[in-house]
Amino acid sequence: MVQFTLPQSPEIILTVPGKDSVKTREKAMDQLIELMDTGKLPTDLADGFGPQQFIEVKEQPHSPTAAEDAVAEAVQTLSNLAKLKLKVQDSRSEALEIHQKIDILFNDEPISEDDIASLNEGFKVLKAYAQANLRYRDAREKAETARSVLDQALRSGETGAK
Repeated sequence: MVQFTLPQSPEIILTVPGKDSVKTREKAMDQLIELMDTGKLPTDLADGFGPQQFIEVKEQPHSPTAAEDAVAEAVQTLSNLAKLKLKVQDSRSEALEIHQKIDILFNDEPISEDDIASLNEGFKVLKAYAQANLRYRDAREKAETARSVLDQALRSGETGAK
């Protein structure tokens, strides 16, 4: 599709299938004549107006506004929070179980090599859980701001609909 307008009336847009060519400009000229015949053209065109005088209308690519960028970032932040929350939930019970086993290191009872090996494996889980929990807490703080950005964007849509 190609769109043309007139220098005298830029509000008039003539849409013709195809690319900008002599043929599409002639079809646009036919549409223009029809508008003139029905009295829908607000401007009188001087004699000698031809298809070559049409101006092709190029669509401007949509670039996101700052508000749209903020909403996209807010959604990404909330998505990240959801993933971290699941990760923390999934490893919480195992990490707490391992955390309780640490007590055997601080009492005077004997400990076996198997207990130490088990603890060493558990430390990996405990470390992963603790790090994920710290990232979750940090993400949750950031998500509060993201939530308010999203709430504001949703609210402004509601007021426009009323």
